[in-house]
Amino acid sequence: MSREITGYDVGALMYCPANGHKGIVDALREERFSCPFSLAFCLEDTVREDAVELAERELYQTLERITAARREGYFYLPLIFVRVRSPRQMEELARRFRPFSDILTGFILPKFFIENCGAYIEVIQGAGADYYYMPIFESASMIDLRHRYDRLAEVRDRMEAVSGRILNVRVGGNDFSHAFGLRRQVDQTIYQLRPVASLLTDIVTTFASRYVVAGPVWEYFAGSGWESGLRREMELDLLCGFVGKTVIHPNQIAVVNDCLKVSAADYQDACHILNWDPDSPRLVSSTAEATRMNEYNTHFRWADRVLRLARIYGIKNEPEPQDGRINFKGQL
Repeated sequence: MSREITGYDVGALMYCPANGHKGIVDALREERFSCPFSLAFCLEDTVREDAVELAERELYQTLERITAARREGYFYLPLIFVRVRSPRQMEELARRFRPFSDILTGFILPKFFIENCGAYIEVIQGAGADYYYMPIFESASMIDLRHRYDRLAEVRDRMEAVSGRILNVRVGGNDFSHAFGLRRQVDQTIYQLRPVASLLTDIVTTFASRYVVAGPVWEYFAGSGWESGLRREMELDLLCGFVGKTVIHPNQIAVVNDCLKVSAADYQDACHILNWDPDSPRLVSSTAEATRMNEYNTHFRWADRVLRLARIYGIKNEPEPQDGRINFKGQL
């Protein structure tokens, strides 16, 4: 993978079954989806076990078609990932899909936890630097409070061996909800399901200081209230430390991107904090509007996140230039 990317670039990660959506190549070529976004081809939960081999062949053909289409002309190419079923399958596909390493960003590792993280890490170490990886914390074995904290810490420590290849950490909100027999309605957020919210908080607490952690999927994409519900949950995602969202329908992409834009006030404060005068004897000041405090030592990590999001997703209430790029008034 030649492009240098970060976990912030994943943004809206749209899932589709590896053996479905045969029109995906035409949709990419014709740029039918809002940009930016990322794309995940799933070989796990969305594919029956007896159909996996056929799905792998169909996915190979899809990647061939995307590669051929790129040779014919330019179009927006999302970051592309494959969600695998096991470390063994990932090892085989990493080898088989190597001809597509210029368009295939990497692999998604489902139910990543203490039981299988060692096997996944071993495969990553042997696969070289062609791919990035995104583990998903969704295993039911996380639920037991007697061991949760120790096991999360152990997995985090073991991931350090391949931390440079871990692009993003994902969470399985629906899997955790299933474990408790819960499901949020369109006017509710995942954070109202308190047992699930507790699990998500523990994941962020363990990993967000080292990795970008993405928010859980929002399962509503039509009907009354789906968009306002997604916006409300994303507001809480960002407040709780999550960045980005798994999406299941193209119409969710634009909403996620809009929610990832930063406010002009946050952008101005972030620029000020990260361009603090090193000769200044004071490390604290008020904002330009004199409404809140900026303190370098306690806000520089927040400021870094704000500017990274602004580079990719833009600033709210500012018109986008005609060429699709973002103009910034401050220094980045």
